[in-house]
Amino acid sequence: MITNEVQAREFVSQIPGVDAEAIDRLERLAAMLAEENSVQNLVAAASLDHVWQRHIADSLQLLHHVPRETSRPWLDLGTGAGFPGLAIACVLPETCVLLVESRARRIDWLVGACESLGLKRSEVIGSRLELMESRKCSVISARAFAPLPRLLNLSARFSTPDTIWLLPKGRSARQELAELSGWQNMFHVEQSQTDPDAGIIVGQVSGETAKAKRNRA
Repeated sequence: MITNEVQAREFVSQIPGVDAEAIDRLERLAAMLAEENSVQNLVAAASLDHVWQRHIADSLQLLHHVPRETSRPWLDLGTGAGFPGLAIACVLPETCVLLVESRARRIDWLVGACESLGLKRSEVIGSRLELMESRKCSVISARAFAPLPRLLNLSARFSTPDTIWLLPKGRSARQELAELSGWQNMFHVEQSQTDPDAGIIVGQVSGETAKAKRNRA
């Protein structure tokens, strides 16, 4: 379990593919986040003293559940301050990371951050998810975006049976998964490496059950 900034930095440095350039981008991201947070409340101010543990390592632990050969876009829902999507893009700059965010000031922050960090393959989608054009993605992530049933209802159209879903859910992970109905899925809960009380819902979805479709009709 990662309990401090030293451990968080060490954890990140050992992730396959994380090189000196990636670490530099992450350092710059942390500095930019602290500066912007004095202008708008992107993250809890207290978390900035533990930014590598609370935000960067917390985001990048998701990479342990993604095959290296992933090719389609990575879709990050409700990106907000850029976690996990912006941190992922810093480590995988050649991957198309779609950062979905509807709040204007945060959209501006994300666009500026991508430009400053040279993340040319990343795309900020300043829109409500409901209005976004459908496209199939290899990975779908969401950190505190919506309860699991609503999240699936809104975003299943971006998924294929091979799409990997990575959903940090904090303390509610096991309960949300236990209460999920109407979806054919292969979800399970992984222990977060940065918070002993948190879980990450990981897995795949093959679609709604026939009964759920009838009920929604």
